Amino acid sequence: MLAPMQGLTNRALRAYFIEHVRPDVIFTEFMRVNTAPAGAGLTAVDLRDVASEQDGVPLVVQLVGHEREALVLAVRVAQEAGAAHINLNMGCPYGRMGGGLTGGGMLRCPDNLAEVIPALREVISGSFSVKIRTGYDDPDQILSLLPLFESSGVDFLVLHPRTVVQKYNGVADHGATARVVRETRLPVIANGDIRSAADGGRVLSETGAAGLMLGRGAIADPRLFLRLRGLVNPEPGREERRGELDHYLREMLIRYGQLFCGDTQVLNKIKEIIAYLDDPELAKLLKELRRAKTVRAFEAALHWLC
Repeated sequence: MLAPMQGLTNRALRAYFIEHVRPDVIFTEFMRVNTAPAGAGLTAVDLRDVASEQDGVPLVVQLVGHEREALVLAVRVAQEAGAAHINLNMGCPYGRMGGGLTGGGMLRCPDNLAEVIPALREVISGSFSVKIRTGYDDPDQILSLLPLFESSGVDFLVLHPRTVVQKYNGVADHGATARVVRETRLPVIANGDIRSAADGGRVLSETGAAGLMLGRGAIADPRLFLRLRGLVNPEPGREERRGELDHYLREMLIRYGQLFCGDTQVLNKIKEIIAYLDDPELAKLLKELRRAKTVRAFEAALHWLC
C-alpha cells in the first residue's frame, strides 16, 4: 500500500506511482472533518479526490476528525461521491492531530472510540480500516483497543509501531507489530521505517503482517514496490540510482506543472519530495535542488544526475 502523506500523495504523485510501480492499494491525503455544523462533511476540494479507485487501483479515502456526528456525515458525503473504502486516521502525530483530539490525539480519549468506531462501521458500506500508532504515550495501548476494532467489524488495521508522542523519533518497533498480529484476528498492515527490500522482507517474516504500507521510503524511492516484488535490482548501484532519480524528478515536474499553477507551487511540491531524499552520495546535488528558485534552475541542477 502507498501511505497517505499530507502534502505529498496528491493525484499527480499517485498517478506516477500507479503508472510506474502500481501499488496494490493507494490512499488519499487525509481529509479533515470539521466539527462545526456548517462545515461538517468534506470540502469541494476534498471531493475532487473521492473515488473507489484511481486508474484501476483501489483508492482509500482517509478521514481525520474525532466527533462522531461529523465523521458519520463525512462518510455519507464521501460515499455519495463514489468512495468505496474509508480509513480513519488515528496516527498523525503533528499539530492539532497530536496534541488535540484528532489523528493520533484520538488515543488521548479512548473511551470516545467506543462511540465513534461502531457508528462509522454502521454507515460504511464498503471496507473500513484504521491507521493507528501503538498508543498515545503507552506502546501497549493498542492491545486494549483490539477487542473494540474486532467487535465493531473493522476490516483491517494499518499499524505504525511508534507512540504518538514519539512522532518519528527512534526506530519503529516491529516487535510491537508482531504482538498485535498475534493478538488479533484482523489483518495487520505493517508501516514504518521500511526503506529497502531487505527491510520489507524482514518485517513481513518477523511479524506475520498481512502486507506493508510504504511511506517515506517510497517517496525517496518509488521503485521500492518493484524491489519488494523481486522485479528489479533490490540494491541499485550509484549510476542506476542516479538515472532512476533523474527520471522520477523530471516526470514529477511535468505532472506538477499540469496540476499546480506557477513555478512557486511546482517548486514547493517537488521540494517536498526532495526532503525525503538523504543519499549521502547526492548531498551536493540535493543542496542545489533545494536552493533552486525557479523550475528552470531546478532542471539545470538535475543535469548533474546525467
